Amino acid sequence: MDKATILSLEQVTLKFSGLTVLKDLSFDIRQGSRTALIGPNGAGKTSVFNVVTGAYSPSSGAVRFRGHDITRMPSRKRIRAGVARNFQNIRLMPHLTAIENVMIGQHSRGQGLLNALQPVALFPGNRWRREARDALASASLQKYERLLVGALPYGVQKRIELVRALQADPSLLLLDEPAAGLNLAEKHELAELLTRLLSENDRTLLIVEHDMDFIGSLCEHVIVLNFGRKIAEGSCASVRCDPVVQEAYLGVSVDSERKGACRAS
Repeated sequence: MDKATILSLEQVTLKFSGLTVLKDLSFDIRQGSRTALIGPNGAGKTSVFNVVTGAYSPSSGAVRFRGHDITRMPSRKRIRAGVARNFQNIRLMPHLTAIENVMIGQHSRGQGLLNALQPVALFPGNRWRREARDALASASLQKYERLLVGALPYGVQKRIELVRALQADPSLLLLDEPAAGLNLAEKHELAELLTRLLSENDRTLLIVEHDMDFIGSLCEHVIVLNFGRKIAEGSCASVRCDPVVQEAYLGVSVDSERKGACRAS
């Protein structure tokens, strides 16, 4: 039996001053799945993330999370409901240590002022600090716990940002180009870490990424956008061979020889 749908976009259109960024966009994401959102630059991928997380309000259409309409729900409430994200550019606090940055991700779980302040408490036995320490250890980052993030390698910062996002205990995690700027070994480590951390809690992943090899190692489903519209959807292999997708990326029609080679593979 298929798992329940955790996220749905229904005929979502997003406009800015007459410019249409997303147009009648609809798709469903299943609980526990790993889905990639791809497309040429300017296709609207990050705009989808901003609509899902509440940074943008769509001009029309609806966003549903676990069957509930969250189209006008504030961002902070979406985080508490189980939606978390990272950003294309690292947004860690460079003047704080790794563990302090991870603890920042715990604030959304606090209810009321007293609980919201718990993650910054300085008591040695603070459970929030213990959780953050355990989270770093689970990602093999414990040796960086007390080091300032700004002095750490870029690939390590990327992994710390992922750990921080998971501290909100999301059921749906949105990652915007997490492999950008990483070398091949770092991408492999990140893919392994993501696979393990997502599997442990049956979390759902929606990821924007350009590296198709990285996507292929991580995701079983791909949605392709171009000019704010969905132009294809399916497995990684099927969208690679889709002539509409190839034309969107290459900007030219795909010749019959290339189509035949793709089918043969």
